[in-house]
Amino acid sequence: MEADQRPTTGASDGATPGLEAAPSAAPAPTTAASGPIPGSRPGPEPKRRQLGTLLQPTVNKFSLRVFGSHKAVEIEQERVKSAGAWIIHPYSDFRFYWDLIMLLLMVGNLIVLPVGITFFKEENSPPWIVFNVLSDTFFLMDLVLNFRTGIVVEEGAEILLAPRAIRTRYLRTWFLVDLISSIPVDYIFLVVELEPRLDAEVYKTARALRIVRFTKILSLLRPATPSPAFGDIHQWEEIFHMTYDLASAVVRIFNLIGMMLLLCHWDGCLQFLVPMLQDFPPDCWVSINHMVNHSWGRQYSHALFKAMSHMLCIGYGQQAPVGMPDVWLTMLSMIVGATCYAMFIGHATALIQSLDSSRRQYQEKVSRGRRRKGGWAWRGAGGWVAQLGA
Repeated sequence: MEADQRPTTGASDGATPGLEAAPSAAPAPTTAASGPIPGSRPGPEPKRRQLGTLLQPTVNKFSLRVFGSHKAVEIEQERVKSAGAWIIHPYSDFRFYWDLIMLLLMVGNLIVLPVGITFFKEENSPPWIVFNVLSDTFFLMDLVLNFRTGIVVEEGAEILLAPRAIRTRYLRTWFLVDLISSIPVDYIFLVVELEPRLDAEVYKTARALRIVRFTKILSLLRPATPSPAFGDIHQWEEIFHMTYDLASAVVRIFNLIGMMLLLCHWDGCLQFLVPMLQDFPPDCWVSINHMVNHSWGRQYSHALFKAMSHMLCIGYGQQAPVGMPDVWLTMLSMIVGATCYAMFIGHATALIQSLDSSRRQYQEKVSRGRRRKGGWAWRGAGGWVAQLGA
């Protein structure tokens, strides 16, 4: 019995006598850290993963309000991963900050271009060329990114992330407007400038084509932009830690004031552009005030003062219009100014009411309760008391 209990280690029965079994291989030593070695550069895979995270919606107050829960946000992130390479979610951080950059660039163009077209005859200086070419480049890049950005069809519906669906819907909706506003007119301008043999009329035409960039402002009027950065209140609420009512009020006030100032700026440039296109006739306001050869800063200041005097219905400016072009421009400015004034009053009234909406709704409920109770009225701690003569 004891012989049967001996250990069976060593070679098998068929092994050669005198030879011991080879020891098993020792396990490989494990490293303490499984991450990248300190001092080494990260490979392309972590960088690609980090870039892919920027194209997906992140978990924050805004995304939780839109999708409802952490699980829904994770599902949306998986949808972006499975949609294809380089698909940009409209609620991602990358698209938000990209649209913010495009918004600032667009506002810069809407301010700078009228001044350049109106008050500068030669725009061949390096700062002008760099600014215009840089703007055209960014607008073309934005046009390409719109083909890879998901589209919010309507609030509460599933966001389009399929590349073919994005391309089809974008081509049918806002592609033409974005294409017209993204025409690289400044590259044409550079070609015309480098060819002195071309006619001067072609040069002027290429210079005037910059006006088509103003159609970019129509992108702000689209009901559902590829990204909500232009008008979604929740993003600004998330960034500046404001309540929804306060963020909405601030955005609406800034939009209204900014639009009025922009219209005054455009009208001021138009007041000088029309006489300039007519080679400053003797009866125009520029010739009457002897400002043809003055600096562009002084010309713009007087033109802006004239435009704001018309739009605010203060008067005609320094003097009443004499020539027919000045008369028609004055009437146009007054009509635009009166319309803006009416819109400002209406928006301000609606804004004040919306800021106190909770109190107003409570008062409406109390008044409805009074009507239902007949001759009874609420008297605070005294409860409902009867009204005499009801």
